[in-house]
Amino acid sequence: MPLARRLTLGDAVAIGLGSMIGAGVFTVWGPAVGAAGSGLLIALVLAGFVAFCNATSSAQLAAAHPVSGGTYAYGRAELGPWWGFTAGWSFVIGKLASCAAMAMTVAAYVAPAGWQKPLAIAAVAALTAVTCAGVTRTARVTQVLVGVTLLGLVVVLAAAGAALPQAAPAPIPSGSLYGVLQAAGLLFFAFAGYARIATMGEEVRDPSRIIPRAIGIALGAALVVYLLVGGAVVLTLGGAAEGSSAPLADVVSAAGWTAAGPAVRVAAATAATGALLALLSGIGRTSLAMARERDLPEILAVVDPRHRVPRRAQLAAGAVVVAVVLVADLRGAIGFSSFGVLLYYFVANASALRQGGAARRYPRPLQVLGALGCVVLAATLPLPSVLIGAAVVLVGVGLRAIRLRRDRRGHDTPTP
Repeated sequence: MPLARRLTLGDAVAIGLGSMIGAGVFTVWGPAVGAAGSGLLIALVLAGFVAFCNATSSAQLAAAHPVSGGTYAYGRAELGPWWGFTAGWSFVIGKLASCAAMAMTVAAYVAPAGWQKPLAIAAVAALTAVTCAGVTRTARVTQVLVGVTLLGLVVVLAAAGAALPQAAPAPIPSGSLYGVLQAAGLLFFAFAGYARIATMGEEVRDPSRIIPRAIGIALGAALVVYLLVGGAVVLTLGGAAEGSSAPLADVVSAAGWTAAGPAVRVAAATAATGALLALLSGIGRTSLAMARERDLPEILAVVDPRHRVPRRAQLAAGAVVVAVVLVADLRGAIGFSSFGVLLYYFVANASALRQGGAARRYPRPLQVLGALGCVVLAATLPLPSVLIGAAVVLVGVGLRAIRLRRDRRGHDTPTP
């Protein structure tokens, strides 16, 4: 049964922004400042440029292949099943880590000590239920969450503006090329949400027109927001941001706006909630596409006849995220997520590079730069993230190879 095409341009933009303006805007500045030092904004622009290249590839592919699954489906169609599987597997494992990071961010900002993990698990369970209730409900809830988040960020920027005349930011160390590249890889975690628009291609009205526009609008808006917030953090806190677990709350405190602290915490929790909701939806759609091709268990390839959503895939994703929350580390999850998603977009750029004729919308150099950027940023992430990410990808490749070998043996067995 096909999914229902119900999403408008506004819905698609909201889902993309809900993914991009999520926990990253409240949590990524500490490790990014630690890596890039004074090169933070350069790293942010670099991450945004790589994201732009990837976005144009995703938009071009989505217009030609308006189906669920994102680069998993595009890689299969343009390059072959193994490329598609690598993209899909990388996406699923990377975004499961992202979901865990979002859930833990919600809990860190609103839960008292000792209650973080129970609240994070409750958030995953509640939002998984929302994704099972229908895609239009997901889009409406995301729009509300994005609105609240943006209001909270306006408060942070206003506080930063008030603090600048008397601000005394801590000295910030000089950035090296390697540090800037590593920070760009970590900051890429914040921009990867536009993929949610492409993965829901089977549910967007007039996808060949709406998906490219939605991706461009959402990415452009997110880049502006991140540049403003990053500038506020650097000018107000300086090097002190490296050791801060809540840098935006510290920006507000530096301005003396103590009464606004709760509003920032609410905005942080809201942002992470919106991102978690959109991410769970994207994982469910990619899992559905992979299950249809037997790259994941076929039991997940079922669309609920009432709500027209991949309910089993959504429930499975929620269960895995709960398990990850129980053992995960927030900052490690960011690096692991970035590794998986950068590999995913490498396949997207390679797939778009192969397209020609009427399908081509953007010049090939953008796809070449996007692919190279993904490789460089993935390779310069913190070493544990690279090693664990590579190992998990290889495990997935090995399991698929075993499944294909068994299928061939079963096909070659003569019928008695």
